[in-house]
Amino acid sequence: MRRFDVGDRIRIDIPDKTDPDYDCYHREVGTVVEILPDNAGKVTGDERDGLSYRIELEGGDTMDFRWRDLRPIVERSSE
Repeated sequence: MRRFDVGDRIRIDIPDKTDPDYDCYHREVGTVVEILPDNAGKVTGDERDGLSYRIELEGGDTMDFRWRDLRPIVERSSE
C-alpha cells in the first residue's frame, strides 16, 4: 500500500522532537525519487512500513524516510 508515488512533492514532518533527524529534516520539502521495499512491515505488523521513500530535498541531498514522516504538499488555488 503506497502512500506516495515517484515524482510526488512532499514535506517532511517528523513528529518526535527527540528524533535525531528532527533538527536536520523537519519541515524540509522534496520529491519522491525512489520507493524501496523491505521487510519492516512484517516486523512491525503494519504493511505501510514495508516501504521507505527516497526523497531528494530541495538542496540536492537525498534521504530515506518512512510514510509516517511524510506529508503531501497541498497546493492552494489562486481563486
